[in-house]
Amino acid sequence: MATVLASIVATTPLAMAETPADTLVQGYALDEIITMDPAEAFELSTAEISANIYDLLVRFDVSDTSKVQGDLAQSWTISDDGLVYTFKLKPGLTFASGNPVTAEDVAWSFERVIKLDKAPAFILGQFGITGDNVTEKARAEGPDTFVFTVDRPYAPSFVLNCLASSSSAVVDKKLVLDHAIPAVPSTDYKWDSDFGNDWLKTHSAGSGVFKLREWRANEAVVIDRNEGYHGSKAKLARVVYRHMKESAAQRLSLEAGDIDVARNLEPNDLEAMAKSELVDLVEAPKGTVFYIGLNQKNQRLAAPEVRQAFKYLVDYDAIGKTLIKGIGRVHQTFLPAGVLGELSDTPFKLDVAKAKALLEKAGLKDGFSVTMDVRNTQPVTGIAESIQQTAAAAGITIEIVPGDDKQTLTKYRARNHDIYIGQWGQDYFDPNSNAQAFASNTDNSDRSKNSTLAWRNAWHVLELTAKTDAALMETDSAKRRAMYEDIQRTVLETSPFVLLFQQIEVAGVRKNVRGLKLGPSFDTNFVGNVTKD
Repeated sequence: MATVLASIVATTPLAMAETPADTLVQGYALDEIITMDPAEAFELSTAEISANIYDLLVRFDVSDTSKVQGDLAQSWTISDDGLVYTFKLKPGLTFASGNPVTAEDVAWSFERVIKLDKAPAFILGQFGITGDNVTEKARAEGPDTFVFTVDRPYAPSFVLNCLASSSSAVVDKKLVLDHAIPAVPSTDYKWDSDFGNDWLKTHSAGSGVFKLREWRANEAVVIDRNEGYHGSKAKLARVVYRHMKESAAQRLSLEAGDIDVARNLEPNDLEAMAKSELVDLVEAPKGTVFYIGLNQKNQRLAAPEVRQAFKYLVDYDAIGKTLIKGIGRVHQTFLPAGVLGELSDTPFKLDVAKAKALLEKAGLKDGFSVTMDVRNTQPVTGIAESIQQTAAAAGITIEIVPGDDKQTLTKYRARNHDIYIGQWGQDYFDPNSNAQAFASNTDNSDRSKNSTLAWRNAWHVLELTAKTDAALMETDSAKRRAMYEDIQRTVLETSPFVLLFQQIEVAGVRKNVRGLKLGPSFDTNFVGNVTKD
């Protein structure tokens, strides 16, 4: 087995190794992965892998994202006051370890998310859940009943959609505790252990269709079929995500049969693949937007006129026709198409003269120098170079600082950037997910527990934060839609965000592969039904 896997994940794209009949091999840029622990992971590729390893209480319906359906939960009820959600689990559930899935596992999974307090914790924390009250607010009542209590009567769809996010993955309490590290005085643990966080970085403890075999950073992720899965078992024995950053390398490997699926093809390679007799193209619009963030700690970038000037220094038309052709469409608002309140407004076009006038108004007629942190992969690098050129025409010198996604994300999350090009995928299918990210910042201090994009870019907007909170609590759909439209217009005009495009995910798939479907989010790219002829 080790010899087969070594061949599959060989770093040269021309290995020409025929993939095993029982294995799906995907070429994928995996440089963003930091951990496999669902209570800590907050990256798109990890969300996909986690979705195939872990079950949730509920999941949204891929065919209709406005609906939620049971996963581990067989049924649920909501109290008349809208505060208490009671879930009944399906009978006979087991983890991949063989341990039974109980309501205590669900409760403890919620507890560890909150007490670990990593980036995904805010999703549950927004319901008034803290480390001090989580055992009361998320509790088991017997082996098959889980009770979740929220602090305000939110729209039920909002609560359920949050519980359908990958951060709510249910983990095997017994297995994880067997590998937990006890707290010692020299650590920063507030609680009595690390809740198995160190172990779960490279292991899994789920009840899903697959289980993690191994993750080798910047090399491969391998997941094996969970033979004890309670539902329809995976058709293939394993799936290998092979780290390949370059589109051309993926294309060559796909044509040679060295991989079965290419996941990061650029426009030129997509055009070539569309003519291939060996490959089909599978695509799906994603709720993922690409944007530029201007750190407001930089006093020059904090000037309102400079923020506005950058929105006129992007050649949207050229980017749309070349760099993102077939893999995205120009989109200038933070809510992706298909979400309640989405706006299709595209008021900005490349206008160097207007940008120069705005810079002069800001007292920066002679321009200035700034750095831009960029993931060293396409189309991001190409977009950065395009903006570097158009900004130079207005007197702004941009130094591009390339790095792998793990490096750039870590720097960005610490607010140590000037300009950052990133992508943001919805954490759950509700407009609050992106509204909170782009338009809410309750505490702008460096030690804040905020993880919103507004905080990362030091944009402190208490009035807009209040509007975002008000929209969250509005139960009338028409009024709520209007509130999000208003928030987006404010962000368009005043924010440090330059929205670029919405992603269309496209995969090149060899014709002997059947059943691969891409969902509307990365945590709906399921591979359990995939077969190979």
